[in-house]
Parts: sequence; structure tokens; C-alpha cells
Amino acid sequence: MSQDSSTLREEGNNHFKAGDVQQALSCYTKALKISDCQSESAVLYRNRAACYLKLEDHTKAEADATKALDVDQGDVKARFRRAQALQKLGRLDQAFTDAQKCAQLEPKNKAFQDLLRQLGAQIQQKVAQLSSTDSRVQQMFKLLLDSSAAASDRQKAAQNLVVLSREDAGAEQIFRNDGVKLLQNLLDSQQEDLILSALRTLVGLCTGHQSRTMAIVNEVGMDRLCGVMASAASTVSLSACHLIQVMFEALTEGMKKEIRGKDEAILPEPSRELRSMLRHLIDMLPASSVSGAGRDSAINLLVKQVPRKSLKNPDNSLTLWVIDQGLKKILEVAGTVPEVKGGPPLTDNTPMSCSVLLNKLYDDLKSDKERENFNKLCEEYVQYHFGRSDMESKLRAIQTVSVLLQGPSDVGNRTLELSGIMDAVISLCASENISHQQVAVEALIHAAGKAKRASFITANGVALLKELYKKSENDRIRVRALVGLCKLGSAGGTDFSMKQFAEGSTLKLAKQLMTIFVGGAYLVAENDRFQSEDKTVLYAVGSTLVNCTNSYDVEKPDPQMVELAKYAKQHVPEEHPKDAQSFVGKRVVKLLEAGVVSALVCMVKQESPVLTEACRECIARVILALVERQEDRGLVVAQGGGKALLPLVSESTDQGKIKAAQALAKITITSNPEIAFPGERVYEVVRPLVSLLALDCTMLQNFEALMALTNLAGISERLRQKIIKEKAVPKIEGYMFEEHDMVRAAATECMCNLALSSEVQKCYLAPDSDRLKLLVLYSGEDDERLRKAASGTLAMLTGEMPELHWLEIFQALLLSESQDLRHRGVVIVMNLMQADKSLAEKLMESEALEILSVLAKGDDPKQASIQKAAQRCLDLALEYGLIQSNEGGVNGKTM
Repeated sequence: MSQDSSTLREEGNNHFKAGDVQQALSCYTKALKISDCQSESAVLYRNRAACYLKLEDHTKAEADATKALDVDQGDVKARFRRAQALQKLGRLDQAFTDAQKCAQLEPKNKAFQDLLRQLGAQIQQKVAQLSSTDSRVQQMFKLLLDSSAAASDRQKAAQNLVVLSREDAGAEQIFRNDGVKLLQNLLDSQQEDLILSALRTLVGLCTGHQSRTMAIVNEVGMDRLCGVMASAASTVSLSACHLIQVMFEALTEGMKKEIRGKDEAILPEPSRELRSMLRHLIDMLPASSVSGAGRDSAINLLVKQVPRKSLKNPDNSLTLWVIDQGLKKILEVAGTVPEVKGGPPLTDNTPMSCSVLLNKLYDDLKSDKERENFNKLCEEYVQYHFGRSDMESKLRAIQTVSVLLQGPSDVGNRTLELSGIMDAVISLCASENISHQQVAVEALIHAAGKAKRASFITANGVALLKELYKKSENDRIRVRALVGLCKLGSAGGTDFSMKQFAEGSTLKLAKQLMTIFVGGAYLVAENDRFQSEDKTVLYAVGSTLVNCTNSYDVEKPDPQMVELAKYAKQHVPEEHPKDAQSFVGKRVVKLLEAGVVSALVCMVKQESPVLTEACRECIARVILALVERQEDRGLVVAQGGGKALLPLVSESTDQGKIKAAQALAKITITSNPEIAFPGERVYEVVRPLVSLLALDCTMLQNFEALMALTNLAGISERLRQKIIKEKAVPKIEGYMFEEHDMVRAAATECMCNLALSSEVQKCYLAPDSDRLKLLVLYSGEDDERLRKAASGTLAMLTGEMPELHWLEIFQALLLSESQDLRHRGVVIVMNLMQADKSLAEKLMESEALEILSVLAKGDDPKQASIQKAAQRCLDLALEYGLIQSNEGGVNGKTM
């Protein structure tokens, strides 16, 4: 065993001297696994530390050097390597101690002396920087604490403190100089500018730093932070929300990774602080002292922090805890009717934000038992308020049902079916009280989502909605009544035969809509609409655009099944005439002219819980429809559509991610990726494209992803490495066996570009690999595109890898007993000779010349095609001057 490890160490030393650090690292690691000698292991650790230094993995270099020193404190090489690693890690004082010890052991060693001088200079620079930072921090504190100082000077000092907190040194000095207490005083002041500066400074202190965050949470207290977030000033409320979000991120990230300080002390687990923060947010929801903006911020934070980020994580205990502690408080906010006195202040966005939170919580449940408990709690809340005698409670119950219908619709439908709810909604539509009408109409709109219920409402509520639209003096009620009529009119979906209203009534309805919206393009042309306070329009506009572009998924029925259904007198869905592709194309052009891409970009940028995954899916579908025509893709990219797709491939529904990735693929195929996605953004495109190489994606999506990856792989080695790192090579190889000609050719073209990378080339060198044989076979296919891709790959590989034994494969084909393989081999050789003279030269230097000469002389009629192709190869060799003509055939080489 000792002899084996010594051999591996020597082998590693040779690799290191030759510059092959990875191989040296592998040898040292293998040797360490089998070494049973402590002194030998120390040498191996020391050598491996040198490898890690070369690879710039300084943490592992420091660890290995320390292990070597644990065995032998006098190992000067190990100590020097640890000093180098510590220097790179920024631990200058420890690095200086090690370098000083090395210089003491070998005073004449120039490398040790140079390192010692470097560290001394760096330490002095750091001390000067810290003293300078400390001086600036003290100066800012002095100004802020001086009540006699001018207000402008204090505001400037507060702003400077924000800038200092964004630097590591500045943040540390603020924290160490008891700056948190000063910031608390600023938070308690009544000056908005100072409060904002304090909040932004705390953001700098907490960002990415778990220990400081835990200390600040405990010192400042969530009561104070929530009190600031409850402010009526929207800017203050949003800044406080951002601070709490940063605190959540710092604490949750700290739970995922090991954070060590200088003394390698493990920080305590922050789950207690996280639960306490969430409890404070839940308590904020029904409090009447909290502003509408503060309440929306609290809901937004719960949406982001509570549900699991990935359903693969089995732990949903936080969701269950929030449902147990806070579901009734969420429903209390959801059921608040602004026009009824006594409820907490709301904004226009609050009901939709509640719907989003409830939906997130419901989707995060894992079992039927958990979902049944959620349903039960909601039903009990609605029944309790609906069963009371006062009208305010009944309105609260109906308003809660409306919110549930927009969120977890299954729960909303169950509560709507409770005894008396639907009848109360219909009767309240006829009420003379404006607030009663608003609540009832809103519930009626959301209840009309299903065709079954739409038929009931058509029979019982259409007359009321028409009456409200015609006679109500309240514009909001008139518009909502019109929306309700539209939903009823579209209850049949895309089935033209299931329309609820006669064609004449539908046309009248459309004219009424035109008077309000002045055409569908107005919705997207007015980008300022998306910057307004009302964010609830996002999903409505997204859905409208999906319908305008027909970008929803429609399964085409089997023609035979349609005929069978007609014969059996069953219902057959009918497509609306305006859904024909010619009409859709015209609508897309008009939307592009109206500036729809800019509007979609604005929608994606919104930081609001209303921008749900379903809303993002709508945006992805619309952009995919907009880039369907090649001539429109440049305009979409120019207006920011490509940039808007990048967040959609990571934050959307599963279908939304696929649609966004497919749109990226279409853009990448026909546009220069470096222009469409400038800078580092082009590397973000690779992962979504690779995700389309999946069995659950359509063949078209597979093909477009391969084409786009081919384009990217031809740009740079760094992009090829990114594609390889995303494990795309095995997937691309799988599609090289696909039966579909275009997909098989696209995969081969992509592999041709990837073969420029040495890692892919090594795959073709593997002794047990048949990859090269596949390329050889494809070089003789009838499909010209596939033939060119395969032969091009072979030509590139033979130029880059002279050790590749490709001639033996060709010769084996030429001598095959199978006539088909023999014919394919001759055609491949002919294609290669036509493609490149240097390849023809190599072929004529081998035994292929003799084989071709024999095949060209055959007189078997069955092999006429082989003879013809072989003679063509010899003619090409004559043209290149590689062989000389003889009366009987060919003779001699010019080599």
C-alpha cells in the first residue's frame, strides 16, 4: 500500500512539473486515500495545497497546508503555502505570522522575504483604511447627534452613512461603534429623510451578514421595525419592507451554509428569530393602526418567505404554522369592505394581495387532510359572518368569498356553494346601496368563471347586470357590471357554439367596451398604467393579450373522432371565425405597432405579489406569440423583450418557463445572441435552452433548442464550456439518434460546434466509444444537411486530433461484407475528398487507395453504384495530383 501511494505521489509530481495541475491533484487525492503513513500523508497534503493554490481554491489550500503542519510544525513549505492561501483569503495577520516564521527558519529565502514585505504593506494599507473609515464614521455620528447642527448637514451626514454601510469596512465600523443605537434614534425621529437614511444604512449592515442581522433584530426589535413599516408614508413603508426582506434573506441563507468567523465559531441557528419576525407580520394584518401600504408590505413579505421555494423540499411546517396562527387574520383582511366603517385601512391592491397569499399557502399543502383543514377553516369563517343578522357581517362573508375565488379557487367554489350565498349575491345586485352593489357585483364577476355557474347567472342575473350598467351613476359599478357581462359572454371559451349570448348582443357588448377602452391596443400603449398604484390590472391585461394573440394551448381534435361525434350526434366544438390565423396575425401586428413589448417589459419589472406565476405565464405566452414571425423578432429584442424573458424562465409556472425558453430559442436562432443578450446576459440563456431538451417538451421545442445551442456553441469557448457544464452533451447525443430527420441533423450540427472543445474531443477518443462510428455512418446518409454536419464534425476532429483512428473505421466499412455498408463507406470517402484536399491526401496515403482501386475495377452489375463512387474518388485524387494515371488505371503516389 505504501509503495502504491509513493508511486502515485511521484506521478503527481511529474504532472505538476508538466503543468497538468488537475491530474496532479487527482494523483495526490488517490494517494491520500490509500496512504497509511502519517509523514507521507503530510507530504501529500502539502503537495495538494500547492495544486489548490494554482487552481485558486484558497480555502482548500489553507486546510491542506494546516493538516501538513499538524504533523510537522517545521515544514517550511507547508507553512509558506498556508501563508499564501491566507493572504488571498484576506486573513493578513495570520498570513504575516506564518510568513515571519518561514523567514526565521530560512532567512536567506528571497520568496519568504518578498511575501513578508507584501503582507506588511497590505496590513499598513488596511490599517490606514480602517482608521480613515473609523474617522469618517465618527464624524457622521457627531453631526447626527448634534441637535444644533443645520438640518441640511444632518441629512448629508445620514446619506454619507448609507454610502459607508455599503462597504464591508464601513459597515463593520458602524456596527462596532455602537451605530445601531444611533440608527434607532433616527428611526424614532419624525423626519422622513432621516428615517429613510437609517433604514438604508441598516440594509447595508444586514446584507449577507447573519451575525450582524441577528444582533440588529434583537437590539432594534421587530416592534419598532413593524411600526415603521406601518407608516402612512409609502416611501418609508417600502424601505422598511426592503430592510425586513434583507433580514429574512440573511438569516435563511445562514441556515443553508456554514458561516465561520475568524475563530471558526459556528453561529447559532436563527429559526427562533425567523418565527418571531413572521409572528409580528401576521399580527400587523388586522391592526387598525397599520396603514394600507404597510399592510400590503406585510402580506408581500409573507408571500415571499412562507411557502416553500421548491416543492421537492418536503418540509412545509412553516406554512402549516402560518395557517394555524394567522389564517383567520388573513381572512379578516380579505373580508374587509372599505366602505364599511370599523375595518383596517386598505389599498386597491390589498384584496388581490390576500388572494395571492391564500393561494400560495393552499398550493404549499401536501395532503388531502391538510387541504381539508384549510377548507374547513375558510367555510367556518364565512358561515359565522353570513349567519349573523347584521348586513355588515353578510357583506364581509361575500367579500371573503370573492377573494377566495380569485385565490385558491377550489376553496372559493366550496364557500360559494354554502346555503344562501349565491342567492344573497343576486339579491344584493338590486340593492340601492352603492357599497352593497359593489360587493355583490364583484362576487358575481368571480363566480361567473365556470360555464355551469355562468348558465345559472345568465338565467338569473344578466338582467340585473344590464340594469346596473344602464342606470347606475357610479362609474366603477358600471364598468364592473360590464366586465361581468363579458365574462358571461365568454363562458363557453373557444367553443363558438357554446356562446351564452346571441351574436347581435355580443356585438353590442363589444361596442360598449370600445367606448371605454378605445380599442384593445390602448391597454398596452399606455405604459403609465402599469406604473400606477393599481397593480390588479396586470393579470387582466395579460389574459387579454393572450386572447388577442391566441397564445393559449388548444388541442386540435382528431378529425376521425370529430366525424364519429357528428355521426353519434354529440357536441362538437366550433372555432370562432376571428380565431383564424389570418386574423391573429393582423392582431399581432397591431399590438406590436401599439408598443405592446414595452408594456410587457414594464409588467415584468413590477415588484408586487399581484405579479403571480400565472401572470408571468401569460406574459411568456404573449412574447412567444410575438416572436413567431422571424421578421418581428428584431423589434421585440430592440424594445427589451429578450431581457424580459430571462426572469420568466425562472419565476413562472412550469408551462410559463417552457414558453419563455422557447421564445428565447426563437430569438437566439435568428439574432446575434451577443447583441440580443449583451454582456454576461448571454450566459443566462444557456440553462433555459437546455431545459427544452426534455421528453415532456414537443419535438418543435427540442428542435429550436438545438438550433439555438448550435448558434451559441459557435461563438466562444466560454459559451461551449457553459453548455457542457449544464450537462447538455448527453442530451444532444440522444437527439442524434432521433428518427425525425430535422431534429437528428440539428443535434449533429450542435455537436459539430461543441466538438471544438477539448472535453468533447476526449469523448471521441474514448476506446469504448462508438461516437465516431455514428458520425461516419451519418456522413453517407441521403439527407444533405445531416451529411454535411457529420462530415464537417469528422473533418474538424481529424484536424484537431491526429491520434484519432478514423482511417481504420473507413477501411472497415470499405471492406465490409455488407454491400450497403460498403457503398456507404465509398460515399463517405468521396464526400470527405470533395470537402477537403488535406483529408483526401491522408486517405490516399493509407490503404484506402488500394481498396478503392479494387472496388473501381469490379464488373458485378449489382455493385455498379459502388464502382461509380470508387472511380469518382480516384478521379478526385487525380485532380488533386495525389496519384498518377496509368493505362490500366492508376499508378503510384506523388507523396
